Amino acid sequence: MPPELSSVEVAALPPIPARMLNEFVYCPRLGYLMWVQGEFADSADTVAGRFIHRQVDKKSDPLPEAPEEMETIHARSVWLTSEALGLTAKIDLVEGEGRRVTPVDYKRSKRPHVAAGAYDPERVQLCAQGLLLREHGFVCDDGVLYFAGSRERVRIGLDEALTAQTREAIRDLRRLAVGDVIPPPLADSPKCPRCSLLGICLPDEIGFLAQAGAEPRPLVPALESGLPLYIQSPRAYVRKEGETLVIEEEKRKVGEARLNEVSQVVLFGYSALTTPALHECMRREIPVTFMSYGGWFVGHTVGTGNRNAETRGHQYRASFDPEVCLRLARSLVAAKIANCRTLLRRNHKADAAPDEALVGLQSDVKNALRVKGLDSLLGVEGSAASRYFRHFQLMLNRDGDKDLAFDFNGRNRRPPRDPVNALLSFAYAMLAREWTVTLAAVGLDPYRGFYHQPRFGRPALALDMMEPFRPLVADSTVLMAVNNGEVRRNDFLCSAAGCALKEGARKRFIGCFDRRLEQEATHPIFGYRISYRRLFEVQARLLIRFLAGEIPRFPNFLTR
Repeated sequence: MPPELSSVEVAALPPIPARMLNEFVYCPRLGYLMWVQGEFADSADTVAGRFIHRQVDKKSDPLPEAPEEMETIHARSVWLTSEALGLTAKIDLVEGEGRRVTPVDYKRSKRPHVAAGAYDPERVQLCAQGLLLREHGFVCDDGVLYFAGSRERVRIGLDEALTAQTREAIRDLRRLAVGDVIPPPLADSPKCPRCSLLGICLPDEIGFLAQAGAEPRPLVPALESGLPLYIQSPRAYVRKEGETLVIEEEKRKVGEARLNEVSQVVLFGYSALTTPALHECMRREIPVTFMSYGGWFVGHTVGTGNRNAETRGHQYRASFDPEVCLRLARSLVAAKIANCRTLLRRNHKADAAPDEALVGLQSDVKNALRVKGLDSLLGVEGSAASRYFRHFQLMLNRDGDKDLAFDFNGRNRRPPRDPVNALLSFAYAMLAREWTVTLAAVGLDPYRGFYHQPRFGRPALALDMMEPFRPLVADSTVLMAVNNGEVRRNDFLCSAAGCALKEGARKRFIGCFDRRLEQEATHPIFGYRISYRRLFEVQARLLIRFLAGEIPRFPNFLTR
């Protein structure tokens, strides 16, 4: 049971929206995620709900302060707040005569045929609206639920039992907010699959990891109709025109993209974005990321961002705990080395990968899990990287057209001095950008890590989280682009200052990178198939659950 509230704590808490009581009664964890942590995600149900409310939301009508005895009241979108109740609500419709009124709450679904007329969450929300009307001097003995799906009105009596249930829900939610402990997820509940926060809550995954329970139900990710918009030309100028982003070069239109089909905007070099276009991206929560012309990740901007300060609190506390940092760092590096070994075993062009490399990398995995400090872990990681890149050449095609044959004699960077290293550096920069955007979107601070130490401007946590995915996404993209002939030797500009992709080849390589992110993989722990882009979000949210103490360990992604 959450703790009792002191008068100071009560005064400090904002009033609870009546709709949050609905979510809390439906599922305490859902109410906590939405009200305390500020999490929200759209689903077909939430979009349909907004559509149903479009009529009542057109305008807001005030209630008369002192209505005449027989005065007819018909007010839409009525905002009421009560500090005494600790409640606030926007009532869809208030109707009645004089001081005797009835709140009407619109629901998108069909009327449920149950004894009480509706389910408890809807009844409690309606009762909360009735309590607010009473607090403002009106007489309110019942309320109405209008079910748009069946076009039926159901009258709900606001009796003592329902009033007591509503007041108890208010107290419990306020106590829960002060307690700062998220409720556990529902166990194998039929409520979960249609919940809009399913991908944030991860009830089955948490239950499985915490108790080794039943196999998780497959995630059903939202339809990913949006794609990244990459702007590469230094002469490009992006502006907003209606519901589209228009790309111009020297005042000549060269392309356009519908805003509802854009998942993020990526600007290279000195390409420009107008302020109205930036504002619209922020309003729609479309991140805008900036890359140098050579492909280095510079930074990103988004609107108000994720409001979940509690998640960042867990992250900061853990980042100052040497034991937690070492534990996470060991697992991330071990997963990276294991995935490097798998990639080498899968893509070796001879009959079989060298035993020396495979055995050595397996030994490096064990050593990474046994080290006693981050300095020692850096040594193990460096040794494994040297071993892996020593055999990287064996995964590249050597036959056929000379223009398709690439030499690779080890890793070099800052700047990369040969085409393969240029591709690897570019792919790692793209991967760091993806992880930075993902971590910021789920409420984590990309710049406070556990393995990589924070430095000015370095997304340390993004670098941490991308470690297991360097071979699976970045290195794999390089192999795919080279071995499929999508990038050729004459696609590079090499000089004493380094080696870089030409503009046309960079566009093709970005296409390869995006295709890799859209490819699906089977999760080794949960068993469902999921795209790498969606997997990044799942892994980030599992990290949140680990930092919050909901699961005993962070499950890294290891492919077979």
